[in-house]
Amino acid sequence: MRMTFRRGLACLSLVLLPPGLLPAQVDTSIGVLERNVAVPMRDGVILRADLWRPADTGRFPVLVYRTPYNKAPVFASYGMFRKAVERGYAVVAQDVRGRYASDGEYLAYQQEGKDGFDTIEWAARQPWSDGRIGTVGLSYPGAVQWLAAIEQPPHLLAMAPAMTFASPTHFWYTGGVWDNSWVSWVWHNIAPDLRRRRNLPGPRTAREARELWPTEGRAMQDYLPLGKMPAFKGVADWYYEWLAHSPWDPWWDWAELTNKYDRVTAAVLNLSGWHDEAYGPAGSTTNFAGLVRTRGGDAGKARTHLVVGPWNHGIGPMSRNLIGDRDMGPAAVIDYDELVLRWMDRWVKGLDNGVDREPPVRVYAMGSGAWRTGDSWPLAGVRADTLFLSGSAGGRTGGRFFGHLRFSAPTASSGSSAFVSDPANPVRDPHAEQAGPHDYRSLSEREDVLVFETEPLAEDLEVIGAVQAEIYLSTDQPDTDLWVKLLDVAPDGTAFNLMSPGLDVIRASYRGKTRHRDLLKKGEVYQLELSSLLTANRFLKGHRIRIAVMASFAPHMSRNLHNGLLEMVSEDGRKARITIHHSSRYSSRLVLPVLGGQAGGRASGQ
Repeated sequence: MRMTFRRGLACLSLVLLPPGLLPAQVDTSIGVLERNVAVPMRDGVILRADLWRPADTGRFPVLVYRTPYNKAPVFASYGMFRKAVERGYAVVAQDVRGRYASDGEYLAYQQEGKDGFDTIEWAARQPWSDGRIGTVGLSYPGAVQWLAAIEQPPHLLAMAPAMTFASPTHFWYTGGVWDNSWVSWVWHNIAPDLRRRRNLPGPRTAREARELWPTEGRAMQDYLPLGKMPAFKGVADWYYEWLAHSPWDPWWDWAELTNKYDRVTAAVLNLSGWHDEAYGPAGSTTNFAGLVRTRGGDAGKARTHLVVGPWNHGIGPMSRNLIGDRDMGPAAVIDYDELVLRWMDRWVKGLDNGVDREPPVRVYAMGSGAWRTGDSWPLAGVRADTLFLSGSAGGRTGGRFFGHLRFSAPTASSGSSAFVSDPANPVRDPHAEQAGPHDYRSLSEREDVLVFETEPLAEDLEVIGAVQAEIYLSTDQPDTDLWVKLLDVAPDGTAFNLMSPGLDVIRASYRGKTRHRDLLKKGEVYQLELSSLLTANRFLKGHRIRIAVMASFAPHMSRNLHNGLLEMVSEDGRKARITIHHSSRYSSRLVLPVLGGQAGGRASGQ
């Protein structure tokens, strides 16, 4: 659900029908299909679900799938469900509260915990159920699993939440910066059906929303102040409630998972992709590590696995090796359905199929064409190696700035590089509507971007885990954002991004990671730390490691106006002169988690 326009399309892809196939054409020869079965919630509101169960008489284990994106087509479009019924499961696909066939008022995410609990326990009581329940789904249908699990439904035995979050601090905000792609998500996925239900003007179908996006939708992304953007007034008022709460505000605790792992007793399969929306790899790795920590550091006792591939958001990318513009190799292709159903066979049915004897961690190293496995996250055998920023003797050439990344610390007592950021003319993502890795060499052409890179590497260097950026910064304005984009540069100049936008940004005034902002003093030097640039990539011999440093990257995240006020309430921006320091005193650096046994990948001549 991130990536501005892509957030909406990624979620819709889960329920789009193959050409010519209607919901009524679900193959019922393998089982019994019931539509719009009433599922009462504790407050009396009726949610409705479609039920597909084996034709045999008797009781069956149950898989529950809950969605805000319309349950009607999922049995026809989502192959896993047919396989599950053939495997002896009953499947419940439900519209969440206030969506499509279900009653009640929709309040995004906030009602899914209790409603999920009630749905799971309802399924356990039905005459066709044997009381053993698992949950499945990706993105929002992944989030609802976590929100239900922390409510502790006693019959939930296993879950497979894919490509979803762990904390509001990397879902609604990242690095203290508001995720502006929520505009696209509401516009494409949520608002049309809400308008239809309430007989409100505006697009009422996904098609109408897509058609109006180029004219009406995109304008909302640049609207200031954010809190006065009119498009969702009376349609999705909870969106403005989100905007009213800062990152790290205790109000968000209803969505915080990281302090509740001890409540989860189900076996959890965590899955994401390095090019998933930024919250995906952050969520999967954080949730896995948190569950293991609560079980004394033993993944076996925690009954949890972690799988992170090279994919972007959605099910489709897992079935192909070309992700964006980068060929990840044939090993990148997995059978998502089989992965999830084997998990359910082991922990819901109780079959001894060997899942619990497989390595609990499986991550794909881009550039190597291979998977790496282990028993823990971070992987054992990963060590830190440091690259230091330094300036360029040539300075700028035709607006371009290229500094250095070196494995040796700077010795000069002074050194800095500067650029001017204008919120009225932010750096824009040239691939904003194309998910995955692409060639970002064009970023180096801008005067408001600083580029630092190594010489060509003398040997391969494999990085797996959270890259850390420690940057010393000063500015002439009370606030700014800092983006540090990590790139793999091939000998032909192609510069592939290694993660989706979001984890590579921090707001200076939220550097303390509390709800209270701490504005900057003019000219004072501050250390900003970006600690979770998550990736797994093998930089090949002859390639360069590059970072692009800037203060904006529209339209993914909201813009810092540099005036000391938040963009939720202000529309007046200022230009800011931002200085990046790289000296013996202020040694800005990258800390790389390098797979052990390598010589450090020193660049030629270093």
